[in-house]
Amino acid sequence: MTKTTRRGAGLALVALVALVSGLFLSTPAAAEDPPPAMEKCDKTLGVLRIQEDTGAEWYRYYYGRLGSTAPVISAMVMESNCFVVVERGTGERDINAETQRARGDEARESDTRGKGQQVVADFLLKPEIVMNKKGDSGGSFGGVGRLLPGALGNVIGAGRVGFSSNEAATVMTLVDIRSTVRLVAAQGHSESKNFNFAGLGFGRYGLGAGSAYSNTDEGKMVTAAFVDSYNKLVVAVRNYKAQTVEGGLGNGGGLGVQGGITAASKKVRQ
Repeated sequence: MTKTTRRGAGLALVALVALVSGLFLSTPAAAEDPPPAMEKCDKTLGVLRIQEDTGAEWYRYYYGRLGSTAPVISAMVMESNCFVVVERGTGERDINAETQRARGDEARESDTRGKGQQVVADFLLKPEIVMNKKGDSGGSFGGVGRLLPGALGNVIGAGRVGFSSNEAATVMTLVDIRSTVRLVAAQGHSESKNFNFAGLGFGRYGLGAGSAYSNTDEGKMVTAAFVDSYNKLVVAVRNYKAQTVEGGLGNGGGLGVQGGITAASKKVRQ
């Protein structure tokens, strides 16, 4: 090989290395979506307990993949200023254990550990995750669909879930604890795996970069769907008007039957 040939081969190799390096260096990372705006309340409306249905199929499927939804939901609620969140679940067990220790013989004397200090929730917030399948793998979620009303239940019940899915849907239901009346239900949806946490303030409430909801595609998509459903729930709460029933709730209602003793039934012709 002549000197000129060797020089040409060397230049060609340098050019090839530069081209390959340029391809790797110039490949753009997946762009994050603009951060969503969280709906907020001017005044706090009450005390809230977040209650996951740990026996449900969706919970068993997602808990092993992403963990509990409670930290995500709690961060949203506290950021919105709509409700005060009380600690329940494993945290509550730890609190009870510490309370027992404080009232034991070995604890230091204190006037601040008396009974009657724990706050009881006014409302129950029930989160659910559902996913509509467009990929090739996943688990059946027909049971969840049966819990949802009308056409929504039919659509979701016919779907499947899995990491290959590219749509996530969530449902949040707000329940009045004293009356057990469901006040508001809101459905959220997302197709984004590039959910942007910037500006949401979640880090202040313990939802850091180590969470599967913030550092996996599936987790980001589910979180985005929860943000959507919670925002809709807050809007519905701000516009909430209590339903009224003639005679009062739980007193027989406005639909009577012949021979019945309720106010509506007494109006039925005998």
